[in-house]
Amino acid sequence: MDHNEFQLLPGDFTGLEADLTPEEKGLITDLRSYLERDVRPVIDEHWEAATFPREIVAGLASAKVVGLAFEETRPFANSAVFRGWTALELARVDASVATYVGVQNGLALGAIGLCGSAAQRERWLPALASGEIVGAFGLTEPGSGSDSARGLTTTAELVGDEWVLNGAKRWIGNATFAHIVVIWAKDVADGQVKGFVVDTSLPGFTATKIERKVSLRIVQNADITLDNVRVPADAKLEHANSFKDTARVLRQTRAEVAWLATGIAVGAYEAALAYAKERVQFGAPIAARQLIQERLVDALGLITSSITLCVRISQLGDADVQRDEHSALAKAVATSNMRQVVALAREVCGGNGIVVDSGVGRFFADAEAIYSYEGTREMNTLIVGRSITGHAAFV
Repeated sequence: MDHNEFQLLPGDFTGLEADLTPEEKGLITDLRSYLERDVRPVIDEHWEAATFPREIVAGLASAKVVGLAFEETRPFANSAVFRGWTALELARVDASVATYVGVQNGLALGAIGLCGSAAQRERWLPALASGEIVGAFGLTEPGSGSDSARGLTTTAELVGDEWVLNGAKRWIGNATFAHIVVIWAKDVADGQVKGFVVDTSLPGFTATKIERKVSLRIVQNADITLDNVRVPADAKLEHANSFKDTARVLRQTRAEVAWLATGIAVGAYEAALAYAKERVQFGAPIAARQLIQERLVDALGLITSSITLCVRISQLGDADVQRDEHSALAKAVATSNMRQVVALAREVCGGNGIVVDSGVGRFFADAEAIYSYEGTREMNTLIVGRSITGHAAFV
C-alpha cells in the first residue's frame, strides 16, 4: 500500500479524514481503488435491474472491510472512527453495497462477535470476514419494527437438545442468498429475546425476495418464514439472552448507519458538484451562478455537520462510553441532513437529476430507505428525548 496516494474527499471540507493512521489511510486508499475500478462502473445497471453483483462479495472481503472490529478478523488494530469512515467511503459509491457490508459485518458478524461464545466466534467470524459465507440478521417482523423489544412474536422452544423456531421476519437484507441468518426470537420458557445462528438450508426455512422497491433496489431484502425450524442447542448465541444483548449490537451498527447516511450525502454532493462544473447554460457553467453555489454550500455545510458529529460519536465508542442516545442522535441528525443534501443535489442537476445516469438519482432514491432503517428518525428522537428528560414517550 502506498500511503502517499491518500487524498481528502471533496466533501470532507475540514479534512477530518486526515487524522486516520497511516495503516487506516492505506486501507481507505485501496478500498477507493477497488470501488472505482470494480463497483462504480456496474452499479447503475444492477440498480436498474434490482440485482445484486455477487462477484463483489469476494472483492469486498479482499478489501478487508468485513470483520474490522474483532481480533480474529481485523488486518490491524483500528478505531471506531476509522470503521465509520469505511462505511462513508462505501456509501459515497453506492448505498446498497454499503448496506450489504453493514449487514454482513455489523449485524451478522457483529452479533456473533459480541454475543457468541469463543467456539462460535472461531467458527463463524473468519468465514464471514472472508466472504466464504454470507450472513443476515433477522429481527424485524411483519407486525413488529419499532417495537421489537416488546412486540417480537417469533418463538424459540427448547425441545430435548434442539431449539424449535416459529415465526416470520421482514425486510431482511442479504437473506435471499445468505448461508446463515442470526434470528432473534422469544424463548417460550422465560419470554426473553435470544439469538440463534440459523442455517438457511434447514427444512422449514423460507426466504422470499421483496419485489417492486423504489429504494435500495440492489439490496436483496426478503420475507422469512420459520416453520418448525430445528437448530442444535449450540446454535443459540451464548451471550444473547435478552433484548439488552440485541441492543448492544444495534448500538454499534446504528452509529455506522449515521456514517453511511453521511456517505450518501457526500456521493450526491460530489456528483452534483461535477455536474455543475460541466453543465453550461447562458454561456457559462452553472457552477458560476449564485443560486447553484448557494445549494452546493448548503449541502457542504450539512455534510460537515454530519461528519463532525459522527467522528465524535465514534470517539465515544473508542473510549467505551458511547450510549444508546449518542448513536440515536447521530442516526437521526445524519439521516435528516442526508435527506436535505440529496434534494439539494437533485435540484442542482435540474431535470437530469431524476435519472440514474446523472449520478444523483440513485442516491436520491436510496436515501429514503436509509432514513427509516436501523430505527426511524422518530424512534431515535424518542431515545434521545428519554435521556434528556427522564421520561419515556414511546407509548
